[in-house]
Formats: sequence, C-alpha cells, structure tokens
Amino acid sequence: MFVENIELGSLFIVVLSTVFLGSVVFYRNRKNASNILFLLFSFSFSFWSIINYFSLHPPVGYDLFWIRLVLFSAAPQAFFFALLMHTFPKDHIQLSRRVFWAMMTVLLSQMVASITPFVFVGVSHSANGIVPIPGIGMPFYALSLIFFFSFGIYFLIRKFLDAKAEERKALIIMGVGFLITIALVLSFLLIAVVVFQNASFVPISPAFVLPLIMAIGYAVTRQKFLNIKLIATEFLVGLLTIVLSTEALLSGSWITIIWKLIFASFVAILGSLLIRSVQREIAQREELSKLAKSLEKANLRLKEIDQQKTEFLSIASHQLRTPLSILKGYIELIGDGAYGKPSKEMVKVLGDMDESNERLVKLVDEFLDITRIEQGRTKFVFEHSDMNKLIEGVVEELHERAEAKGLKIIWKPNKSIATVFMDEEKVRHVIFNYIDNAIKYSETGTIKVDFLEERGGIVTKVKDQGLGFNPVDKANFFQKFYRGENIKGTNVNGTGLGIYVCRKFIEIHGGHVFTNSAGLGKGSVFGFWIPKKDKSTKKKEINS
Repeated sequence: MFVENIELGSLFIVVLSTVFLGSVVFYRNRKNASNILFLLFSFSFSFWSIINYFSLHPPVGYDLFWIRLVLFSAAPQAFFFALLMHTFPKDHIQLSRRVFWAMMTVLLSQMVASITPFVFVGVSHSANGIVPIPGIGMPFYALSLIFFFSFGIYFLIRKFLDAKAEERKALIIMGVGFLITIALVLSFLLIAVVVFQNASFVPISPAFVLPLIMAIGYAVTRQKFLNIKLIATEFLVGLLTIVLSTEALLSGSWITIIWKLIFASFVAILGSLLIRSVQREIAQREELSKLAKSLEKANLRLKEIDQQKTEFLSIASHQLRTPLSILKGYIELIGDGAYGKPSKEMVKVLGDMDESNERLVKLVDEFLDITRIEQGRTKFVFEHSDMNKLIEGVVEELHERAEAKGLKIIWKPNKSIATVFMDEEKVRHVIFNYIDNAIKYSETGTIKVDFLEERGGIVTKVKDQGLGFNPVDKANFFQKFYRGENIKGTNVNGTGLGIYVCRKFIEIHGGHVFTNSAGLGKGSVFGFWIPKKDKSTKKKEINS
C-alpha cells in the first residue's frame, strides 16, 4: 500500500507539473509553433506516465494490453521532442513537408506496430514481476525511437553552437535536462526491460522526467525564457481554486457547498486580478528592458562617433599646426625686413595677419588639447609649485591687454600659502583662460583674482564685472563647444572649448571647477578648487 501511494504521489506531481508548465508556455503565445510543440510534448509525456502507472496495476488478463499501450504512448514523445528541438525558438515549423511527412509515417508505423505482436509477442512472469517478450519488430521500434531522440539532440547541439551567449546558457541547461531524462528512460525502461528482462524500475519511471522539469525551472529562473513570477502566481491561484472547489463539492450540506463555492469563486476572481497585475508589471518591465537596450546601443554608437570625431580632430589639428607655424615665421621675417624694408601700411597688415594667425594657432592648440585628453595622451607632472608666482606671471602677461580695454586687474598674493602640489603648466593654462575670458567679455570695471585656502583645498577665483549669465548657461558652460546665451549679439569670437579643457585639467588634479553670476550684465565668477597636499608629497608623472 505504501509503495502504491508513493507511485501515485510521484505520478500526480510529475503529471501536474508537466501539464501546468506546458500550458503556461502555450498560453504565452498560442500561435507560436515552439510553444505548441512543447505543449504536445508535455501532454504526450503526461499521457504516457498515466498509462505506465496503470500498466503496473492491470486487471487480470490485461497485462499485455497495457504494456503495448505504454509503447504506443511513448512513440509521440520522441517525435514531438525531435520537432521541438528542430523548431525552437522559431514561431513556425522549419522542416520541409517531405521530411515532416516521412517522420510522421515512421511515427504512425511505430504506434501501429506497438499494439501488435510485431513488437511484443506476449509476457512472462518472473520474480521481478511481469516481463514482456519482444517480437521481431522490436528493433524497428527501438531504432525509430533512438532516431527521433538523436535527431532532436543533433539540432539542440547545432543551435547551441550558433547561439549567442545568453541563449547558449539556457540551451545548455535545457539540453542537460533532456539528456538526463532520455538516458534514464532508455537505460531503466527500454534496455532494462527488453535486454535484461528486468522491470523493477518501471514503478518509479515518472520520476525520470524530474531532471527535465528541474532544468526548465532553472532556465526559467536564471535565463528568463519564461517568467517565474507569473508562473508561480498562476500556479498558486489555480491550485488554491481547485483545492477550495474540491473541498466544497465534498462538503455535507448544500448550504455549505454553495457558500464554499462562492468563496472559491471569490478567490478565483481575486487571483485573476492579481495575475493581470503581474502581467502588466512584466509587460512594463520588458518594455523598459527594450528601451534600456536601445539606449545602450545608441550610447555605444555615440561613443563610436565621438571617438571618430576625436581622431579626426587630432589628424586635422596636426596637419594645420605646421602651415600655421610656417606662416608665423614668414610674417616675422617680412616684418623684420628680411625681404626688404616694409612700409607702414605693410607693417599694419602684417600685424593683423599675425593676430589672426595667433587666433588660429590657439584654436588648433585647443583641438589638440581635447584630443590628447580624450585619448589619454596628456602628460601631467605634479610637483610643489609657487601659485603666487604663477598667477603673478599670468597677470603681467595680460596686463597690457586689459589696460587697452580700460580694465584693471586686481591681484594680491596670498603669502600664507607657500606652494601647491600641481601640474604648473596645466594650472597656468586654466588661470590664463579665466582671466583672458574676463577681459574678453568685459567692457568696463575691474577683474579681481583671489587665491585662498578653503574646505581642505586651494581655491582660485577670477571675478569680473562683465556680461554675466543666466542659470541655463551655468549648467552648460563647461561642456564641449557650448557658448552661452549671454554672448548673442556681441562680436566676441570663441569656440566653447577653452573652459571645457580647463574642467578636464582640474578634474585630473582631483578638483572641480565652478562658476556663478547674479544675472545678465552683473558680472561673473569663474574658479576652481584642488585638494591641498602635504609638502612631503613626492613629484609624480601620469598620462591621462
């Protein structure tokens, strides 16, 4: 009795799990051939499991009938497995009609032969139970079965070799599950019964499919071929409804039956609403996943385009730098009288040419700085340097240009700060750019340069009384090629690259840049903060 209960319990679990999983896959997309074949494979296996159970407990005199029916129900499993492995994951059958009908003919021949003496002549009784006696057609049946399974395994391997990384993991899991199940069925059912005439493993045969169910379950949870959350919800709701309905029908009085059926219906309705909620959540998540993948592809494409642009700028800048240097040399030679004494008009023209050439040289240098930074080819030499002296040099260099516009640069050294650990050349570039921009974008007033210690670091600020800017500009100023709304309608030239390069230089120092303005026409402040280092910090060189 105990053994029979184990057999019946294992049969119930296997059949319920297999039919449920096949139904869930099918209802995800009822027009998909892979889903339909999986459902047919699940149902054929469940039917075989039920027939197999009854063959172990047949009425007297019906032993042979039920054993033949076991083989009859086993043949479609191999057929559907072969078709499923050939079709998956496509939405229609890939086989040609000729091959399909040839396989169908073999299947029908198997099924017909299995219920005749051609496969099993009769049965004999031994210490191990009832043992079927094979007929002359058993090799045909066995080879056909092996052919179908081999056909399926062959295409499973082919799909594995052609699959992408994510699909390959799922195919490995499912393939191992299928192979273990097939190996158990062939070894303990077909070979054990036919070759060794040992039927002792037949009662536990439904458990042989558990590796397949576990493999699909693992693929569900790990590879997301199916959605485990939705499957679990549907399974629990369905199981709860069946249990409550069964309990209601077994109740004693009609009133109790009616109340329990009403309660079961209420649970079913709530469960249906829950399932719909889960489906909506899954749909939204899948949509977000698709959008994320699209954005990732677009981002990769933008990075590729940006890299190509950087390479183009690098090549173009290097090609431009040489002729500009040659042009500058000839302008100086002509101005110095190397080709005869120049007239006053010529000197003025040469001065304009030299100024324009310098602007182009500066623009090319900015392009080169950007390409070196983005390609990680900029060399930084960090050491303790005198910031007061550095700022003093920049102020002196730009003093005449400021005076020419009627501007005054106010600068007072901060003697409390001796040295700063920095790349002197790069920080000088930043300070020069800030003061130069202050001169460029101011018509009157003063330009004040401050240098102080703040928040555990060193702050340098350049404050002017020039154009100022709006909050929109503040958020974008340090981006590549951005020029503020505040310069529209002015004759100030620029590319929007200078302060972008400044930001990159300061960030490599471990600091940050900042800017503020009270509004248009109210001046602005541009500055940067870099961390303070102890004097014991040693000189270092990096490429970034």
